[in-house]
Amino acid sequence: MYWPTGAARIYSANSTRRKDDYHDDVQGERASQPDDSDAILGLRTSRSGHLIATITATRMTIWQASPIVVLATSLRSVSSIRDYGPNVAVLLRPDASIAVIQTSNGFLVTYSLIVDPSNRVYQQIHEGGNQQKATGANRLILEQERAGLRELNIKFRMVIRIDAGIAAALTLDHEIIVATRKPAAVQCIKWTPDSAGRQTSTELISRMAWMQKGSMIRAMVYDRAMSLAVWITTDGWAYAVQRRPETLKDPDENQRLFRGYGFHTPMNSSLEATHAAINARFSMLAIGCIGGEIHIYTARDYAGSIPLSHKIPSPASSSTTGKLTCLAYSPDGYGLVAAYEHGWALWSVYGKPGATSFNADTNILKTNDEYWLMSVSNVSWVNAGSELFLTSANDSRIWVVEMAKSVVTTCFSSANISRTLLLTSSHLIIYRGFDLPSTATISADASLWQHVPIPVIYLTNQRPIRSAVTSHDGRYVAVAGKRGLAHYSVGSGRWKTFDDPEAENAFVVRGGMCWYQHVLIAAVESDDSYELRLYSRELGLNPESLLHVQQLPSAAVVMSMTGEDSLLVYTYDNVLYHYIVNASDTTVTLFQVGQLALNGIVRAPARVRAVTWILPDFQLRDGDPSQDVAHASVLFLVDAKLVLLQSSTSEGTQKYDMRVIANNVEYFDLMRDQGTLVNSPSQSLPESPSGEQSPITGLHADRALRDSLWYFDGESVRCWTDVEDLLKSASSKNDRDLPSPVSIATDFYPTSVILNRGIVLGLDSELHQRRDVHFAMFRHTIRTQLFLPHILRKCLSDLDPAAASVLALRYQDLPYFSHALELLLHMVLDDEVDANLNAEESLMPSVVSFLSSFPEYLDIVVQCTRKTEVRSWRTLFAYLPSPQQLFEESLEKNLLKTAGGYLLVLHTFQELETSSEQCIRLLQKAKEAGDWDLCKELGRFLMALDASGDTLREALGRMSISQEGEIDGVPSDGNVLLATPRPTKSHKHHRPNGDSPGSPRRISSETALSPNGTADSEDYFSSRSG
Repeated sequence: MYWPTGAARIYSANSTRRKDDYHDDVQGERASQPDDSDAILGLRTSRSGHLIATITATRMTIWQASPIVVLATSLRSVSSIRDYGPNVAVLLRPDASIAVIQTSNGFLVTYSLIVDPSNRVYQQIHEGGNQQKATGANRLILEQERAGLRELNIKFRMVIRIDAGIAAALTLDHEIIVATRKPAAVQCIKWTPDSAGRQTSTELISRMAWMQKGSMIRAMVYDRAMSLAVWITTDGWAYAVQRRPETLKDPDENQRLFRGYGFHTPMNSSLEATHAAINARFSMLAIGCIGGEIHIYTARDYAGSIPLSHKIPSPASSSTTGKLTCLAYSPDGYGLVAAYEHGWALWSVYGKPGATSFNADTNILKTNDEYWLMSVSNVSWVNAGSELFLTSANDSRIWVVEMAKSVVTTCFSSANISRTLLLTSSHLIIYRGFDLPSTATISADASLWQHVPIPVIYLTNQRPIRSAVTSHDGRYVAVAGKRGLAHYSVGSGRWKTFDDPEAENAFVVRGGMCWYQHVLIAAVESDDSYELRLYSRELGLNPESLLHVQQLPSAAVVMSMTGEDSLLVYTYDNVLYHYIVNASDTTVTLFQVGQLALNGIVRAPARVRAVTWILPDFQLRDGDPSQDVAHASVLFLVDAKLVLLQSSTSEGTQKYDMRVIANNVEYFDLMRDQGTLVNSPSQSLPESPSGEQSPITGLHADRALRDSLWYFDGESVRCWTDVEDLLKSASSKNDRDLPSPVSIATDFYPTSVILNRGIVLGLDSELHQRRDVHFAMFRHTIRTQLFLPHILRKCLSDLDPAAASVLALRYQDLPYFSHALELLLHMVLDDEVDANLNAEESLMPSVVSFLSSFPEYLDIVVQCTRKTEVRSWRTLFAYLPSPQQLFEESLEKNLLKTAGGYLLVLHTFQELETSSEQCIRLLQKAKEAGDWDLCKELGRFLMALDASGDTLREALGRMSISQEGEIDGVPSDGNVLLATPRPTKSHKHHRPNGDSPGSPRRISSETALSPNGTADSEDYFSSRSG
């Protein structure tokens, strides 16, 4: 997931014409600056992301993405504008060698983009004087600065006239695809003629049987990785289209250039498609509708199986957002941004809302001229998704928003999931709350974020950073760019990079990285060979310091550490290799102990995003590592499907049963892979509170949540509390359904599950505006959600109170444990208050029985009554002892403030005696305990019961409190008790709210006596902050 950070940077090409800047594209005339607006009309990024083209009505500008500079610009002449029309759209050939400008009169003006390696467009010049002697890394940086940026020249190629008019155009590696208006057809124009001299081919839409009659194409997008295009027609349909191969022998078939399938059919005008985006990483197609809603489809195959996956509602009303103007997936597919006429919004791949501009104060935005938050016409992901380029209608500026992304999007590993680590274009952002006491973990304090700049020398050579990984204990971090790698020690604050640039450029990290203690294991590709390399943090980065090199037969797809010393490596030859990390005092090596061929099981190795496995307990304890492959159950994350592969033996033959156990998975976390983060030894288990050794079915006492499996599906965090039970249910030997996972809904994006603290931790984006600051800025804040109440409820609903007790006792030392139990009671009460369930169907009896085993029981019930409506109290106390009994029990345990809470319940249920005996008894107890704050609240409570003050005077008299302010002979400070003067006539006759004389006035649960003596209780977890 992505979070914008900081304020937007502004870039604008200089529109002032210099003497020799421009030439006439066609006639060679001297061009003059037209009067047209300089507003940016189009923006296009090359496939590699290093070049960006923008156009105005008369000008094309080529930018370098990193660092962001203008490399070249071309201004069309007056005669060119007159003959061909002003610019409408810009296209780039995927390799950025040709730029194409579409004009309003139906012409395509093409330009060659030629890089001159011998010349520099920008270059630092250090003129003599006070230059310091540079050595090592500083010398290399100075040399690179002197080298400058290579010059790029724009050379006019040709003008292509499309007589039928241009409805949409698309540039591919070998041709331009143009959708025409009259007639409605699709033309394919090759960049260069073929061997037979042919350069164009055309197919009428009316001859495409798979398209609706009378329709015309209005937009086209293409993805090379999927070899798939999406066409959107004027009637609102969307089609998945593929180009037919040109080697067909049938001449009639040769005229059919495309084949496709309609997958989006609008049911009404608001669902008509207008924009599309393709996500190759997750095989998804996004369709933006007129009404602002976005429909996401899953492309299962190329035969037309493209079902609807989910819908993303508009971030605000259509009058607030305006029309949809652009859709774009991030390069890794984990983020989706939608631009609207009046702002933009961001979602995760499966629809979790992220940052948005629609909650901004538009008056401040207009005052500060921040159109990037008010009106967006074009949007593009740049620098491997670390930056977002935005342009606004009628604006000549490019707004660049820096994005912080979870490193899980770059390298899927259990350590990256367990520790929240963010990556920007130039920094690592490390959350340090894991190392602090439990109460600090839920703090949103900005000081808990450590911003670590990536070495300038490495960024200069290898930007953008493509992957990053942290260790399980959070002590080390490694990053990898285009080539080489670098690693960082959080404790010392020092980076290590390669001293030799040739050694750094000799390999590229491909297949991921992971840490084993202080040793970094990286899957690399070097000179057509594939290796696993081991680097020690204690040694320098150079070829001589390599601890070990393990050759691989093919490139690694993913790798992961599992267990104490097992390394799993999945390669493109569809084989899973199992290595043991053999560590000694002097060296660390890898030893292969097994492998598993998955031919026929996994069809596309490149689609695998993560892999781990689950070993039986007996194999973990006493098994031979070489036999792990035979006993393991393998978990694959293929696209967004969590696939379980289980081994079985039938007639002496090893077989594997495959089953999809979850869909729409953005990430998953197997807790037994967390290692040091899960510290719950079985010998430290507390005894059962009842002393009974009852069997625990759903949650084994020796594992608890250490064997849990968690995943996030874009809506909720879901958890199977016992993976062993999941394996038994998924086995082909058992005719059982999979156990339903526990669902934990969050209103933020969850990034980590902190098991030993009982919380789900995540991030939320906030847009900050101030009237005394002339810019708006985004920042990310820590958010938390307790998962303990949800799992306890699951145990109780499964009739497994023993498992709930064991789990609760593991967390009872947390300072917010009682709050977790209170949330459990709230959740069940809210669900059942209007359900009209009988005692057998209700979960409330089980919850009440479970809570009664904890000393906080009486306080939990009172807190629940304070935070719920009075109408819910009847449902709650239907399964509890009477309020009078709970009041007496609180007095007996000397829980005076808790007893005060039950006093309010007694009053609400009209069970107070006319003499208010309970209140007087509590007042006497409070006086004896010296709790004068509670005495004051009880005095107010008695005045609310009897406005005449007689009841309060009677109570004070029974407590031997004199009129002069002495309490049993001890002088009072005059502020302890509420003064009770004899009321006047007006007091006697005034009855608020129409109460009759002598009747007690009903008081609100929020304004009356508070069990804690204050209006608000202390909550460790709230709806908006930790």
